[in-house]
Amino acid sequence: MSPKTKSITSWALYDWANSAFATVVMAGFYPVFLKSYWGNNLEASESTFYLGIANAIASLFIVVFSPILGGIADQCGKKKGFLILFAFIGIINTAVLGLLSLGQWQLALMTYALAVIGFMGANVFYDAMMLCVVKPNNSDKVSALGYGLGYLGGGLVMLFCVLLTTKPDLFGLANATEGVKLSFFIVAIWWAVFTLPLVLFVKENTENSVSLKKASVNGLKNALSTFKIVLKNKPVKMFLFAYWLYIDGVDTVVRMAVDFGLTLGFDQSDLIGALLITQFVGFPAAIAFGYLGGKIGAKKGITIGIFVYALITIWGAMITEVWEFYALAILIGLVQGGVQSLSRSFFATLVPKNHEAQYFGFYNMMGKFATVIGPLMIGTITLITGDIRLGFLSLLLLFGFGMFFLKKV
Repeated sequence: MSPKTKSITSWALYDWANSAFATVVMAGFYPVFLKSYWGNNLEASESTFYLGIANAIASLFIVVFSPILGGIADQCGKKKGFLILFAFIGIINTAVLGLLSLGQWQLALMTYALAVIGFMGANVFYDAMMLCVVKPNNSDKVSALGYGLGYLGGGLVMLFCVLLTTKPDLFGLANATEGVKLSFFIVAIWWAVFTLPLVLFVKENTENSVSLKKASVNGLKNALSTFKIVLKNKPVKMFLFAYWLYIDGVDTVVRMAVDFGLTLGFDQSDLIGALLITQFVGFPAAIAFGYLGGKIGAKKGITIGIFVYALITIWGAMITEVWEFYALAILIGLVQGGVQSLSRSFFATLVPKNHEAQYFGFYNMMGKFATVIGPLMIGTITLITGDIRLGFLSLLLLFGFGMFFLKKV
């Protein structure tokens, strides 16, 4: 394996590593366990509301601090160091979830929020490090490789964890509850182990770097400076605004889909099965979108994905049968990774050299600020009306306006 191929593969394997958290914890077991175990004395609408609050708080932290931390990392050449720090926070708190007991929903929410902060914070620097292994004009396929490996890795871990919960006796476990708790530890170990290739084999550019102390002093100033530059750069500004809108819907669907299905009364085994379908469909689909972006352009590829999501939103608000949930899972798998990977690679073409982490800090800031609004919107509308379908349908506005502004880039 050539050094270039090794560095690309090592970078992409971090998606393989942390997607176990996104799939098993965020999208899968945490919403189920919050409703049935930690929050067993809460109403369904209350747990949905609190889940939205926890996601919103974690996202708000990234909104505030990621551009500043990105500026610091760019100046002192410490993107990898910050990635390791935030990944460590995520890994430790994921493991702690496996130690919590029945009824401890407040502690479960706090621990989960910290784990999500670690997950999202590390992604700021992971996205920026893509440009350490590939040039911007060749980034579509590499970005898609990362998301594709993420879907495959997350799906494999999810499949094993589902076996732990559905066949606990095969593994010497007393019940499904022990299987879920063990799953949190497995995710933490998987995340830690497959972060190592990036740590060992991906080199970042440290030319013209300054001390951490000096970088910290300049961090806020440079973040404000970059913000002013972004405002003057119409393509960057318009794309970030469009991205802020449509990625809200994408991320909210990821985080709230299982809670949505549980609230509608579907069996949790069906919902986890649908989630697995999304993962394994998402693996080849994300790779295919990378090639599609190379053929028709990333912008057109993203537009196709957003349009499909709009259809998913309309159908999802009306579903009554479990087979429809499976069908939606397939559709989501076909476009989710494509929208995410092409958005990342498209933005990479707009980023000036040696400002990767700072610009991707703003990129992630817009995405995570959107994820403050989405879960809150669904949670609040559900709490007020008692109908989660109305909350889900509100995502249609985000996809529609996101597509509108993307066309203006």
